[in-house]
Amino acid sequence: MRVVQPQQITLGEMDISQIVFDKRSRDDIPKVLRGLQQLYLNEPLRKAVFALLEAELLPKINKATGRPGMPLWTIFVCAVLRLDLNADYDRIHELANQHGTLRQMLGHGPYNEHQYSYQSLVDNLSLFTPELLDKINTLIVQEGHVLVKKGDAALRGRCDSFVVETNVHYPTDISLLWDALRQSLTLMGRWSEEAGLSDWRQYRHNLNTLKRLVHAAQNQKRRCTSKGIEAQADAGVDRVKQTHQTLLARARESLDKVKRTLAVLQQTRPDARRQQEIQGFIAHAERQIEQTERRVMHGEVIPHEEKVFSIFQPHTEWISKGKAGVPVELGVRVCVLEDAHGFILHHRVMSNETDDKVAVNMVKDAQQKFSDLRACSFDKGFHSPANQQQLAPLLDQVVLPRKGKLSQENRAIEQSQAFQQARRRHSAVESAINALEVHGLDTCPDHGLTGFKRYVALAVVARNIHRIGDIVWQQDRAREKRQQAAKQGWRNKQAA
Repeated sequence: MRVVQPQQITLGEMDISQIVFDKRSRDDIPKVLRGLQQLYLNEPLRKAVFALLEAELLPKINKATGRPGMPLWTIFVCAVLRLDLNADYDRIHELANQHGTLRQMLGHGPYNEHQYSYQSLVDNLSLFTPELLDKINTLIVQEGHVLVKKGDAALRGRCDSFVVETNVHYPTDISLLWDALRQSLTLMGRWSEEAGLSDWRQYRHNLNTLKRLVHAAQNQKRRCTSKGIEAQADAGVDRVKQTHQTLLARARESLDKVKRTLAVLQQTRPDARRQQEIQGFIAHAERQIEQTERRVMHGEVIPHEEKVFSIFQPHTEWISKGKAGVPVELGVRVCVLEDAHGFILHHRVMSNETDDKVAVNMVKDAQQKFSDLRACSFDKGFHSPANQQQLAPLLDQVVLPRKGKLSQENRAIEQSQAFQQARRRHSAVESAINALEVHGLDTCPDHGLTGFKRYVALAVVARNIHRIGDIVWQQDRAREKRQQAAKQGWRNKQAA
């Protein structure tokens, strides 16, 4: 029976409201746990978050019976901590079993020796959906505004995008071809061994042979383009073509054998999942063979839209933002809208989108959650004439610098004091982006576009909880200082 959080405290469990943190600690863990404690102590907020978790994650089963499962509060705490610490599952597994304060947040007292298994954490932390996390984030930001906002002051936002890299290697035609061949032959070899076919007894040797051919083609290409070989360009190009032709011929032979064996196994030992997986890698290999032949043998330039930059993470994009020292980033753009209090109101994963295509939607989506958003600033990448027209009725102040030569009217707008002040404040969004990158969004280790979106949404939730924890942490320290000053004043008065 899976529950959100056990209602009755048993022997050995810890009341979350009684957790005390060391105010001298400068680590990230106490602050994010203090933010989670604040969420838990706010009863209306806790009930709202628990209702969302129960509605979205709990299966439709009889809660009175069934196999015990990990409480959803435990899953939520571990997931937030994973992103806030930019940690892998091994570290979360160690912390959940050994870190005293974290175990108190999970409800375990000093005499509770419950241990979490690694696989349980991996399976349960992937239960969240981006839509659920977006709803939870709205509730968390509303709680944060209660702590910092004064009265009914309107929200001012700042919007910018950055690249979250995917966990991929640098893509070349040969390396992508090798990935596809390696996966095709390995999966087929293992399936054939299980089925008792003798055709693939030497598939490991065949893989090593292909690997040597791949290295030979890569090395020959490197020699041909290295410094000092320009005088022998014609001979070098011939050698490059010869090595690539040998590799491609052997690759085609291997793929033909995979297809023949796959047809046999479909009849004798069908497995739809394996069949679909192998066919996907075959398609990748055939595409890379065709593109390599066009580029090397015929000297064609492959159009950008025909290229794939990872066969394992096909949503990966080749992004060149013109930054100094970072010519190319491999990943997906993410757009965030932050308010003046440091909370991220809304985010958007920009799959095959540019900044100017999302500006209006970012404001509209954020205003659906926070209707008091009345001003927002952007950089020049978000500008388009259509964006200027559509944002004007949505916001009281649109800070969107125009490109190119300005008209007299537009120059007066952009040189006004209010516009210039908003532009200077806009650079603070880089701090929020840097915080997200430090706390998990430098590289996404999760697989697939759905996993990428879930990882980004969870990072935004973790960052806002950390922000609440930091605010409450400062309030707690200020309260302690006032109490200590009052006690010291009383002692001085008694001594006098």
